[in-house]
Amino acid sequence: MSAIGQTLTLEGRFGAVWRASYRYGLSSLGPVAVSAAHFVASLLFLRLRGPDEFGQFAFLLIVVPFCLGATGALLGAPASLTRGKDEATARAEIVILQKTSLFVALAAGVAVTALMASTHAGLATTLLFGAYGALQTVRGFARSLANVHGRIEAVAASDLFYAGLLTAGLIALALSGGLSMLNAALVLALATAAAMVPFGADYLFELAAAASAPATAYLPIWKAVSRWSLLGVALTEVAANAHAYLVTFIAGPGAFGLLALGALFMRPASLVLGALPDIDQPVMARRIGQGDLKGAFRVVNEFRTAAGAVLAATIFLSVVLVVWFPHLLLKHYGVPEVAVVLGVWIVITALRVVRTPEAVFMQAAANYPALARISAYAGAVTLAVTFVLLLAFGPVASLLGVVAGEVVMVAMLFPLTARWRRKLA
Repeated sequence: MSAIGQTLTLEGRFGAVWRASYRYGLSSLGPVAVSAAHFVASLLFLRLRGPDEFGQFAFLLIVVPFCLGATGALLGAPASLTRGKDEATARAEIVILQKTSLFVALAAGVAVTALMASTHAGLATTLLFGAYGALQTVRGFARSLANVHGRIEAVAASDLFYAGLLTAGLIALALSGGLSMLNAALVLALATAAAMVPFGADYLFELAAAASAPATAYLPIWKAVSRWSLLGVALTEVAANAHAYLVTFIAGPGAFGLLALGALFMRPASLVLGALPDIDQPVMARRIGQGDLKGAFRVVNEFRTAAGAVLAATIFLSVVLVVWFPHLLLKHYGVPEVAVVLGVWIVITALRVVRTPEAVFMQAAANYPALARISAYAGAVTLAVTFVLLLAFGPVASLLGVVAGEVVMVAMLFPLTARWRRKLA
């Protein structure tokens, strides 16, 4: 190869590395900022409020992400599949999805209100939490749609708006002595509403215009994509968070607080795992549609590498906090029990880093029935093992039910993607 050819090859490789680094760096910035904001919020509740209120807040951070996952299944997944379609068809489907997003937001608000009421939060607080859930659902679809259109800067800006306003608001409440569940719920709702600004006023006008679209137009999308993706999300929620619901409902939010503390340490990695599919699924879908399986699996490997790097940093930070700064977090808990919970959560998160890129690839390949079947098996294992361990040995042991479910998912996912990989041989 000539010197010029080698130079062009090196420039091409450098450009590819730079583009991937920029995409993952910017895509990770927002979720990491949100994770930091939720960490600060949880720390404030841990230090300034009692175990029950900390457990309630931690439960909220389980319930609302599930609503966001359902939004991704009902709206984000079909939106990602509009790429590659002709402009008129894609636009028509997006309008239908925008109309549907209003119904999904309403349902999310009602669900969050009901679930938080079960933790015995006050009426005004539960209503504000419901508003927060609805607004987060609207923002979640706006994020998905922006990612489909390649507007990753707007997505990052929205995350940073939310994280910055939430952190500033809660710290102000803490310094003034006004931190309470009610005031925190108000700050959460206002910060989420303000985080819609980066998507532009045009998006709100589009939502208003889409309200006149016929609701029945969503049915073909539901039958083709959403019902399977939603089933997968619901079953995955059982596999991932059965312990949160069972412990909260059976033992109370205070008992869930200890388990939530371990999950709190892993939040940066968890949020990146939740955010990167919005970026990578459309890219994988496009490359699969083009017959570029090698390129699609390259994205899978980049996903796993990025998530693994964030997990490594998360583990390091967690160990530092527990070993050298336990006074910051462990007001109501002892170091040995926290160390056990943290160790189990590291195993759970590592398993998710391994299997999530494979699951996103299967979503991009529109193999939702297989994913639903896997999630059903994993969810059944998780629910059964968690329930038995909770009754027999208590909340901490119940986490091993989550480990069992994750192992099942890994064991069943990789043979599916291996069939696709064999096509590269």
